[in-house]
Amino acid sequence: MGHTIFLVEDEAGIRQELSALLSRYGYRCVTTADFEDVAGQVCASGADLLLLDLNLPRYDGYHVCREVRRRSQMPIIVVTSRATELDELMSMNLGADDFLTKPYNTQILLARMARLLQRACPGVSPAVSRGGLTLDLGRGVAARNGVEVELTRNESRILQTLLAAEGRIVSRNALMEALWKSDAFVDDNTLTVNVARLRRRLEELGLSEVLATRRGQGYQLCL
Repeated sequence: MGHTIFLVEDEAGIRQELSALLSRYGYRCVTTADFEDVAGQVCASGADLLLLDLNLPRYDGYHVCREVRRRSQMPIIVVTSRATELDELMSMNLGADDFLTKPYNTQILLARMARLLQRACPGVSPAVSRGGLTLDLGRGVAARNGVEVELTRNESRILQTLLAAEGRIVSRNALMEALWKSDAFVDDNTLTVNVARLRRRLEELGLSEVLATRRGQGYQLCL
């Protein structure tokens, strides 16, 4: 199991769904239904990253963000239905590292988490697997049936985002967002070139034609 994520979300359904998603992609997810001392629970958990909703009972997310940041330097991503610039500004001023508005694209959330975790904990990265294909982000390696190929950072980010989609089509915009969040220079041609290179790496693993182009929609990993 890779990094530990503390998820603060008061809606049980969302909490369970997101916790299950994170577990599938190599994270250990800690949650709470006790909102009396959230900041204390987060800091005591030893978590590597905090996913924080703003709309909470007892004390709101602003209070939690401020208290966690006062005691810890763990990355904080605010995930909220509040969509105003003021909410984002207040979150950042209180110490949040990123801000994502609900409903959000889970692929983009995973990419932003990976970016922050890579900076905060460069020695640990979860391995993501699907259909016999494993991506080790820490080593920048994709593997299948004992065969490994090295990937560039951009190729790794694209493959991670496609794996997180679980067979769904991923838009070009979502992939460009994932690359941009890894500090890469991105334009439309950059994405096309990197997808073509990733396709060749997958072919080296015996996975021909699994990375499909869906005209007008994006790309799909068919495993």
